[in-house]
Order: sequence, then structure tokens, then C-alpha cells
Amino acid sequence: MSFADARADREHRRISPVFWVLVATMGTSAWAAWSGYGSGGFGVFLFVVSGWLVSLCLHEYGHARTALHGGDITVGAKGYLTLNPFKYTHALYSIVMPLVFVLLGGIGLPGGAVFIERDRIRGRLKHSLVSAAGPLVNLAFAVVLLVPVGQGWLDSAPGTTQIDGYPVPTLAAAFGFLGLLQLSATLLNLLPVPGLDGYGIVEPWLSYKTRAAVRPFAQFGMLAVFALLWQPEVNRQFFDLLRSVMDLFGVNTYYFGAVGHDLFRFWNQ
Repeated sequence: MSFADARADREHRRISPVFWVLVATMGTSAWAAWSGYGSGGFGVFLFVVSGWLVSLCLHEYGHARTALHGGDITVGAKGYLTLNPFKYTHALYSIVMPLVFVLLGGIGLPGGAVFIERDRIRGRLKHSLVSAAGPLVNLAFAVVLLVPVGQGWLDSAPGTTQIDGYPVPTLAAAFGFLGLLQLSATLLNLLPVPGLDGYGIVEPWLSYKTRAAVRPFAQFGMLAVFALLWQPEVNRQFFDLLRSVMDLFGVNTYYFGAVGHDLFRFWNQ
């Protein structure tokens, strides 16, 4: 590798300042929520939005990094390893629409946006791992957020919000809501629906005829799932499932997930 090639490779892997700004915003807003500084609702809003964008960047990075190890050496030149959200192929599907879903319904649903040159990757298992990497990042993010809440590590935070006469740590509510979003993103993205990562996991194992028949519907998969979630019965069952998973972490969905959602929508307070 020449000096010029080595320099280009370092540039392709250098973390973007945009990502560091998001991390700084997340950290600052977390401190504000923990300390009780300023408006609790606005602090939660900044924490959840910046944290959600950080998770989206890591989600797409997971796809790209796994693809790189699988054989697609083009992901670096495309900027996918810089964690820069503006480098994604479809910013609308990967950033804008998932953020709108969070704002409207409190549902986390990241969309696949990095363009992987699948012909460079050999082996069905490697293809499946590339698709699985994104949801696994969301799951890991959820664990990091929910374990401190469930273990009560944030209970002594000075910043609190009064709910039904009880003080709820504001940062714990923010962690709980963002953790809820990460869990919903994990579960929904693992559905074997065209256009979602769950389908990408099983697609390599399907016949060519089946893949060809399904391919035209991939662009509508995420919208179809979101439309289904607007149906009251489907929505109720899905959130019942989320509550069951949250219970495994010892996190009360109402006091931490729902309260966090209410604080997040600070404009309604």
C-alpha cells in the first residue's frame, strides 16, 4: 500500500465531526437531565433525539463494518465508516423518516441506507450477518440504557419529575424512553419484511425466484409496518410485547418509558 493509499484509508475511517457533535449533545443533555438544570422536558428531548441519531449512525456503521470484513472493501470510500449520517445513501429513509416516527408515535424504526455491494461478499452466512449487525447494535444500545435504570443506578440523581406525587429521576425516564425506542427498533427490524433487516437475514437462504418476486415490494416494507402499527389492536399487542421485554430488565414501562415520552414531547407540557 502506497503512502497516498494509506492516507486515504485513514481518512475513510476517521470519525466525522458531525458524529462527535451528536455525542456531545447527548452527553450535555444527559448531564442537564441528571442535575435538573433548565427545562427537564427540553433536556429529555435533546437527549433522546441526539441519542437516537447516534444509534442510527452506529446501526449503519454495524452494517458497513460487517460488510467490510465480509469482502466489500468499497464501504470505506463511500464514507460509511466515518459515522457521518450525511454519507448515507438514503438520508430520507435512514434519518428523516425514523426521526419522524419517533416524534409522531414514539416508535423506533431505523431504515437500512448503506449501499452494500453484495456481489463482493461470498457466502450466505456472511450476507445474513451483514443484515443482522444493525439490529444487534440497537439491542446493545438498549441494554446499556436499560440496565442502569433497572438496577436503580440513577435513582439518586438530583433532577426529578413529579409523577402521581412520586419523584421520578428525569435522566432515568430519558434512558427508559430511549431504551424503549431501541427495543422497538430491534424487534421491528428483525421482522422478515422486505426492506427491513429481518428479511435481509433470511433472503440469502431463499430461492432466486422468491427473491425476485419479493424485490419490487422492498421499498414499501417500512411504510407497511408503520401503517400496521397505527392499527389499535396491532399497536396494543406490540407494546404489550415491549412491556414484557422491559420487565426483564426490571424497568417499569409506565414510570420510565411513558413518562420519558411525555417529557420528550415538552411542547405539550
